[in-house]
Amino acid sequence: MPMRPKARVLLVFLTVLLGCAGCDHASKQVALSALAEPGIVSIAGGVLRLELTSNPGAFLSLGAGLPEGVRGLLFMGLIPLLLLGFCTQLLRSREASVRLAVAVGLVAGGGLANWLDRLLHDGAVTDFLTVVLGPLHTGVFNVADVAVVCGVLALGFTRRSAAPPCEENT
Repeated sequence: MPMRPKARVLLVFLTVLLGCAGCDHASKQVALSALAEPGIVSIAGGVLRLELTSNPGAFLSLGAGLPEGVRGLLFMGLIPLLLLGFCTQLLRSREASVRLAVAVGLVAGGGLANWLDRLLHDGAVTDFLTVVLGPLHTGVFNVADVAVVCGVLALGFTRRSAAPPCEENT
């Protein structure tokens, strides 16, 4: 019996969400053990730097300077609720497609991974990656941040494409 379109969308969403959260958790565990000594490790000809940091803020330390109570309310309470509402709204819509499920799964998986990291590390997220391209370099980030950025970009492309809506066969 073939899988119904809505079930397929949900399965893809959950697979991407759990895959992102699992990969992020595994990468942070490796980083915590391999980068326990202070310092920077450069790989890929210096394009990628590995340095363990604890980030109380959001992506690239946004909001790190907020008072602790405000950060806690925002990052531990409000953002997860908004993310849950966002996922529910998009996946229940008539526009739900496998492409949309992948995009939303990336955003939700990265968000869930960083939220769980905050629960385990006193409200902070483990960051350990920096990209250096000549004089330009990113702030320190993690795999969950990459998933969120890729998901947001994919949402932009998904919304612009003419993906057919998910329709139930009854």
